[in-house]
Amino acid sequence: MTKMSEKRKWILMIFVVLLLFTVSTRISHSKKAESQNHSPRIVNIINFVRQCEPRIDWITEEVLYRTVVEQINIIKQYNFKATFLLQYDALIDPRYQKLMKELPADKFEVGAWLEIPQPLVEKSGLKWRGRYPWDWHADVGFSTGYTPEEREKLIDTYMEDFKKIFGSYPKSVGSWFIDAHSLKYMHGKYGIVASCNCKDQVGTDGYTLWGGYWSGGYYPSLVNAYMPAQNPENQIPVPIFRMLGSDPIHQYDSGLGTGNQRVISLEPVYEKGGGDEKWCRWYFDWFVNEPALNYAYGQVGQENSFTWKRMARGYQIQMKILDELVREGKIVLQTLSETGKWFKENYQVTPPTSVVVLKDHSEKNLKTVWFNSRFYRANLLWEQGTLRFRDIHLFDENVVSDYFKKCGTSSQCFYYTLPLVDGFYWSSTRTIAGLRFKYGDGKELKGNNLVVNESLPGNLLVRWPTDSLGGEIFIKFDEKSLVISAKGGVKDTWYLELSNATEAELPFLSVEPGKLSGKFKNWNYTVPLKKGRFLKRSNEPLKIYPDQGQIILDLSFRGK
Repeated sequence: MTKMSEKRKWILMIFVVLLLFTVSTRISHSKKAESQNHSPRIVNIINFVRQCEPRIDWITEEVLYRTVVEQINIIKQYNFKATFLLQYDALIDPRYQKLMKELPADKFEVGAWLEIPQPLVEKSGLKWRGRYPWDWHADVGFSTGYTPEEREKLIDTYMEDFKKIFGSYPKSVGSWFIDAHSLKYMHGKYGIVASCNCKDQVGTDGYTLWGGYWSGGYYPSLVNAYMPAQNPENQIPVPIFRMLGSDPIHQYDSGLGTGNQRVISLEPVYEKGGGDEKWCRWYFDWFVNEPALNYAYGQVGQENSFTWKRMARGYQIQMKILDELVREGKIVLQTLSETGKWFKENYQVTPPTSVVVLKDHSEKNLKTVWFNSRFYRANLLWEQGTLRFRDIHLFDENVVSDYFKKCGTSSQCFYYTLPLVDGFYWSSTRTIAGLRFKYGDGKELKGNNLVVNESLPGNLLVRWPTDSLGGEIFIKFDEKSLVISAKGGVKDTWYLELSNATEAELPFLSVEPGKLSGKFKNWNYTVPLKKGRFLKRSNEPLKIYPDQGQIILDLSFRGK
């Protein structure tokens, strides 16, 4: 073989290798893109804006204004999309008007933040009952503190002034909580397409929202804006997205036995959450890489009341991470109204979604799985080799909110759904509540890491290999039911047992082999078993036994 022939041979080999690499890379990128299109990871940057902060003297109107300026500057630096929601006192401030009008419309959305300050109340012809120009108490600072007729007046005033200033009505309206009457009114008269409310919490600032659709968006009931609707004819066609990004593992149990939860969230002001780079990278790692049914949703941003001085570090960390993820094609940044429109185009009813976190940021090495549908939510927690349902709450569109027709008279606000398992309220400092996997004479099953996949459309599948007796537990979450089965040595001996604090007020009225009946906040509900049997002996905990190795809970039944 001549030197020229050898040279040609090597050139040909190099060409083939490069060609194969290019093709494989394109296939890999194509698969990645297909996966993300199947389950997009959507992020909204939402900042809401108040003109005053009466709780802390040094937080002046100038400090609040400069905070918004800094937020805008860093968002522009990265060329991101973002949404700013204006409380009425900020809406009528000429400085904020000028600032918002100068923003490019293709990148920034300006919407409404529906807390109720003094100028809005008085311009609507009502009497101000607050202690300060903006009062955070629920009976003064939120729509729930006013009659339905008063709510409409307040909304009309806001909307007309917004249109005079910006030329059109807002498409997005947010608040820590908005009542169903107001939400339906704003959709029908002003055409809003999206809303957002607070994450689940107990007691923070006097507001309790507990048992709801845990993450992402849902269509609310016509009579209860916190409760997901089950049927299109009974829902308000405005998706509500949960804000603030709770720690999926640790937020839930924070404050067990105290009646109040601490805050562990994506908010950049919190040093042990959104203000810590390690925590933020952990959060976005599972957000983009773990299985997510239909889509995953996250909200980034902060109210200006926390000030730039306190949020700057965390805000900068998060913008940097978002920039990396955008460049890698792993997330989609949208305004709130864009996400609302996307949701309505893709879902006629609330879809099933999931949050899967199999790697803990702490040394506790916990793992968790959240599942949401229009019928229920459920949460699994793996801890030191054991597994339990930490939470199961049912949704019923017929449950009328306390604030639907009446105004709240308390400084606090409470929204609930219907509990089947409540690992927070049914726990104490000594006993952690949950529906636990057991076998034989009451020992807890022990097992290895969870394996989770979403290979079946609309279903989340969890497989748990067990050390005890050798075998596997299978858990299938679908829209209407929860199916648990087993195989191997554990098949004929496993069951579920509810643990709870002795002082916990359980809602169960009666337990029959085929159904469990309960009453919560004057609402009766029933949970039937399609397979398996309930058992509750005197002075013993509630148990659920399998039939032929399987338990099927019907979580869509809404009879009494």
